[in-house]
Amino acid sequence: MILGGGPGGYEAALVARRLGAQVTVIERQGVGGAAVLTDVVPSKTLIATAEWLTLAETAPALGIRDGGAGHRVDLTAVNARVRALADAQSADIRARLEREGIVVVTGEGRLDGPGRVVVGGETGETAYDADTILVSVGATPRVLPTAVPDGERILTWTQLYHLDELPQRLIVVGSGVTGAEFAGAYRALGSDVVLVSSRDRVLPGEDEDAAALLEGVFRSHGMEVLSRSRAAGAERTATGVAVHLEDGRVVEGSHVLVAVGAVPATSGIGLAEAGVTLSGSGHVVVDKVSRTSVRGVYAAGDCTGVLPLASVAAQQGRIAMAHALGDAVEPLRLDHVAANIFTAPEIATVGASEKRLRERGARYVTTTIPLARNPRAKMLGMRDGFVKLFAHPEAGVVLGGVVVAQRASEMIFPITLAVAHRLTVDDVAGAFTVYPSLSGSIAEAARTLHGAGEPRA
Repeated sequence: MILGGGPGGYEAALVARRLGAQVTVIERQGVGGAAVLTDVVPSKTLIATAEWLTLAETAPALGIRDGGAGHRVDLTAVNARVRALADAQSADIRARLEREGIVVVTGEGRLDGPGRVVVGGETGETAYDADTILVSVGATPRVLPTAVPDGERILTWTQLYHLDELPQRLIVVGSGVTGAEFAGAYRALGSDVVLVSSRDRVLPGEDEDAAALLEGVFRSHGMEVLSRSRAAGAERTATGVAVHLEDGRVVEGSHVLVAVGAVPATSGIGLAEAGVTLSGSGHVVVDKVSRTSVRGVYAAGDCTGVLPLASVAAQQGRIAMAHALGDAVEPLRLDHVAANIFTAPEIATVGASEKRLRERGARYVTTTIPLARNPRAKMLGMRDGFVKLFAHPEAGVVLGGVVVAQRASEMIFPITLAVAHRLTVDDVAGAFTVYPSLSGSIAEAARTLHGAGEPRA
């Protein structure tokens, strides 16, 4: 029995079915969950549209003229496409589950003890007994009591896809991944954007060089970035919204997006009553094979607080079902997880970060290759970005990497392979790359680290 049909839930269902189990998935929103319907798929679809406009900005430098007509964003059409793609992806996933013989039930599920699930729907409640239960109920946007969303002017990221007109002046509260992605996207779409950050810089949890580069790009494109500025609340005005900062300043705009994190959707579904241990933040506590404190109950995805990525949720779900059903399984390795921030340029990372290496007192060598000197980047008009590698000073094993570039999400894969399989910089440097190619900078970085000399610590 699986509570939640998002990536953690549906991937787990497929694994369990192939291992011979009878599987039922309970989903209240729609198969694919928030990742498909209100989060990853729609946001990245919107960002893909913005990316097209970002690329168009480089056209004059490449000798392309638009004849003076320019481009106009029809946000009604953009959001209609976003919602249609999300619905289509959800339908595709549901069809696949049903083809595999997995039962999909629409309703609200809750635990009624460690081996029983009760589902409430339009026709009442139905109880199911289960040998194994996977909880994959995700998370919802954190709401500030002083900035309650109304779906019109004060918005969470799940509500953006119902706007019919482009915000004239969008205030984004929160400079983490979600805030940075939407701030960049709406700037490219044509909105005047103000990014309110409570920290010293945008993306405070990311590589310092990457975050500094992105903030510089934001500012160079006319975005107003208010650093060390904590929002106290937001309210509707006659013409739009007013965001009050804790230092007394007021920022006015047409709309405000509140992107200050998420809370696990674990309340009221019987977890504590069934004996499942929750953290102080309400996340389900799991081990590296997704077990909770109750035998036969597993958990995956954002509700566990392990790492809020769809890829991690899916892997947690697969691991959980393989472990529960006696298949061979490798525990989750977070140092092998590749992550990407879909800004322009994108920021992709894998393995140990420089901050983590410093905190551990680890010995390492590093190099950074600016993309501005890459021939393919020059041809594409790419000026902003770099490739950074970290390696062990003696063994040469690749410890981690950062790529800042257009399509960094695609470029990070060879570094991910190197980290996952403990390849050395010489292994990476010795592999052929196409000339010219952006990935050539990865090989160049690896060559630079051959006999790099004194390590950092």
